[in-house]
Amino acid sequence: MIGEEALLEALNSTPVRDGVPTDLWQDERELSRWAIRYGGGAPSEQACLRRTRGALQAVVRGESGPDVLTPVLAEVRKVPRLDAGRLEWHLEVEAERRLAVELVLAWARVQEESPGRLRPCANSECRLFLLDRSRANTARWCSMKTCGNRIKARRHHARQRPAGSPEPADTEGRA
Repeated sequence: MIGEEALLEALNSTPVRDGVPTDLWQDERELSRWAIRYGGGAPSEQACLRRTRGALQAVVRGESGPDVLTPVLAEVRKVPRLDAGRLEWHLEVEAERRLAVELVLAWARVQEESPGRLRPCANSECRLFLLDRSRANTARWCSMKTCGNRIKARRHHARQRPAGSPEPADTEGRA
């Protein structure tokens, strides 16, 4: 079963690079590398993974309710098996949907175990997500080094500018 690391990698596979939204999974080789790392890799699963990632991103951003994930879980069963005297639960699902189902299950586990801690970066120009592991649950940015510092610098410059003066042009690339 894949976990939160794979979930974050999937959610964060549509970054903004040099100010342009980029879908890393449009490159079939990149998506295949990700899928192989987590036990998949068949070309037949790529379309389902892209759709599921998009649905999960919309849910985490609050653009859609969790019910959009229901079709991914259609006709999926967990069945018990004894392995060396231990009870283990195994998914029964077509191979081309297995990783997509595991992504949704990883999201559900995060929601259950760490409610409210998976969220989009607070930088409106960023498309990345974070899983806040801080004790206070106050993390706002995917990275303090990039988005956090950028936002804080903008606020500082805005406070230093005389009232009514235009904002300087942004020449930096986006994270």
